[in-house]
Amino acid sequence: MTVGQNNNAALEALIIGTSVAACRLREMIRRVARSNASVMLCGPSGSGKELVARAIHDEGVRAGKAFSAINCGAIPGELIESELFGHEKGSFTGAHARRIGHFEASEGGTLFLDEIGDMRFDMQVKLLRVLEDRTIVRVGSSEVKAVDVRVISATHQDLGAAIAEGKFREDLFFRLGVVVLQVPSLASRAEDIPALVRHFQRQMPADAKCRYDEAAMALLMQHRWPGNVRELRNFVERASVLHGGETLGADDVAMLLNPTAGLAPRQAVSGSPAAVQAGAEDFAATPFASAAPQAKTPAPGRPIDLKREIETIELEQIHVALDLADGIISEAARLLTLKRTTLIEKMRKYGVHQQAA
Repeated sequence: MTVGQNNNAALEALIIGTSVAACRLREMIRRVARSNASVMLCGPSGSGKELVARAIHDEGVRAGKAFSAINCGAIPGELIESELFGHEKGSFTGAHARRIGHFEASEGGTLFLDEIGDMRFDMQVKLLRVLEDRTIVRVGSSEVKAVDVRVISATHQDLGAAIAEGKFREDLFFRLGVVVLQVPSLASRAEDIPALVRHFQRQMPADAKCRYDEAAMALLMQHRWPGNVRELRNFVERASVLHGGETLGADDVAMLLNPTAGLAPRQAVSGSPAAVQAGAEDFAATPFASAAPQAKTPAPGRPIDLKREIETIELEQIHVALDLADGIISEAARLLTLKRTTLIEKMRKYGVHQQAA
C-alpha cells in the first residue's frame, strides 16, 4: 500500500461515511491540509468539528507535532488569556507557578480554538495581535516569545450576524478564516448513519451491541438529530446499556431517542406508528421540556416551599440540558434559552460541575 493510500485510509477512518457530504468533506480536508493557512470550521454543535480539525492536522505537514484544543466558551473570561498565552508566578491571585499557555504548548503544531464566537471582545483584540505578529506575552511578563502555530477555529454561531452586531471583530474573522470550511449536519448525510452506528459499536463487547431491524434503522435515518453525531454516539451508548445484545424495533428506537418521554403523558398510544413518529418529532423540537416534574398541589395545613420547588425544577432541567449537550455549556444554554453566563451562574449556585470542555 502506498503512502497516499495509507493517508486515504486514515482519513476515511476519521470521517465515517460514503455520502456526498462526507466525501466532499474529506476532499476539502486533504486540500486545506497542504497549507499552513488558518481554517475556520463552521457547522452545528455536535457535528464533529474537533475531529475535522484533528484530521486537517494529521493530514498536513505538522502531523506528529503537538495538537492542542481549547473551548473558548467553557473557560471563564478572566482565565482565557492565561489559558492561551500562559502566565508568570504571582501574576494574579492563584498563580502559584509559571504556566505555559496553549500557544507555547502547541509550538510547531496546531491549536484548535473551539467556540471562537464566545470569546470576549477584548480577548479578540489580543488574539488578532498574536495572529498578525506570531508572538505572545505571558500574563505578568514583558518577554515577547515567537510562536509557530497553525490555528484552526470553529463555531456554530452566525459570525456574520455577530460582526453586524459589533460582537465579533471582522478583521479577526478574516484572519482566522483564510479558509472557511462547512462541516455538514448529520441530518444532511443521513445515509451515513448505519456506518456511524457500526463505528460506535466497534469497540463494544459483543453482548453490548444492538441490532436494528429495517423499521428501526429507517427511523434513525429520519430523525432530525439536533445534537448531530454527538447525539447519535450517545444514542448508541444508551441503547447498548439498556438493550445490549437485542434486536431493536421502531418503538424501541423512538423511546431511546426521547429518554424523558416517560416523565410526561404520551400524545399517542404507545407502540402505534403515530407514537413512534411523535417520539422522534417531539424530541427534535423540544428535547427536554417534558422532563419537568408535575407540580404539587398544596394540602390543607401543609404549605409548599415554592422557592425550593422552583429550584428543584430548574436544577433538573439544567442536568437534562447538559446531558443532551454532552456537557457543552454554550449548547446547553441555547437549549435552555439562557445566556451562557447566566447558565454558568446557575451552575455555580447549585454546585453543578462542568461535564465537558
